[in-house]
Amino acid sequence: MIRKWGLLVEETAMEAGRAVSPPIRRVVAMAVLANPHAGRYAEDLSDLMELGATLGAELATRALAALGGPAQSFGKAAIVGEDGELEHAAALLHPKMGAPVRAALGKGPALIPSAKKRGPMGCAIDVPLGHKDAAFVRSHFDAIEARMTDAPRRDEILLCLALAYGGRPLPRIGGLAVADIIGEDGLR
Repeated sequence: MIRKWGLLVEETAMEAGRAVSPPIRRVVAMAVLANPHAGRYAEDLSDLMELGATLGAELATRALAALGGPAQSFGKAAIVGEDGELEHAAALLHPKMGAPVRAALGKGPALIPSAKKRGPMGCAIDVPLGHKDAAFVRSHFDAIEARMTDAPRRDEILLCLALAYGGRPLPRIGGLAVADIIGEDGLR
């Protein structure tokens, strides 16, 4: 069912002519999978929901290994090929993917920001990022672009999980500071 795995790793060491210390590492782990419902309507999408849990665990493992340290931010996204529906992406992303991601991270009560769209091969998606423990941490409102040049095909889905060690480089717009996170309700 999985045709391809992918991994994007980027590290920002300079921003606006200033050193970013420590550098901010962001990663996106990706899976390209066959869409069992492409080209036809299906009332029951439970197979994609279950697959979201399985792939959430695997993508979290791959992303954490590439991150090389603890994740502060997370986000998820999916692109369905032209013969798919947005609901196919939603079935992967929402009902069951979050629990195994949070388990791999050891915590993460905040909602995992998400995005979905339909598109052709090579289509890009901006994976939104937010702090995993507190939604009000503005320094971690961010996004990272993800794509695979040969995916998704018409009958495929590209599923992405992004993790980051740190927020935006040189944040200075206020909001809840990382040091002040309580981390119980996902908000503060």
